[in-house]
Amino acid sequence: MLKKRDLQDCHVLYDLMVHPDVFPFVRQKADSYEEFLFITKQTIEAEEQGLIISRTILDDWGSPAGTISLFDIDNKAGFLGTWIGKPYHGMGLNTRAKDVFFTELFYELGVETVYMKIRKENLRSNKAAEKLPYAVAANETRKALYEEINLGSIKFNLFEISKDLFTLYIMRQTNIDVLEGHIKEA
Repeated sequence: MLKKRDLQDCHVLYDLMVHPDVFPFVRQKADSYEEFLFITKQTIEAEEQGLIISRTILDDWGSPAGTISLFDIDNKAGFLGTWIGKPYHGMGLNTRAKDVFFTELFYELGVETVYMKIRKENLRSNKAAEKLPYAVAANETRKALYEEINLGSIKFNLFEISKDLFTLYIMRQTNIDVLEGHIKEA
């Protein structure tokens, strides 16, 4: 489902990223394959320095489908950046990738809070964030951060994912799986 970023996936990822339904919402934009390759090299180096955490999202057959990253890491918190190629929209990859990524962030890498700033006009991503059972709308509860991310001309909604809420979600899912297993056995 996820793997560390590498240069071998750049051709496929670049072709997916430049689609007009995807490109406007990508944080690390590149106008050419060479620029995308350079940005990917920088991302790999930044991860080695602990400045970013970035993974390639894989489809069910192991092909690159998008990326998921934690940017601006500070004080055990960071901002999520995710994009999925147009052919993979609506297939559930985004939610599955987030579940795997958050598990790694919270339980292996010591992150406590993940923020998502989503452009207000990006209806697809806003609806996806609202569906996440562990994400909380934070425009009001994190007012200072909300105002900070909205200083420019582009306006964002802010969502927060805490380790505690994600843990409750995982525990609930585990209990549901166990209960469903018992029902099937009965």
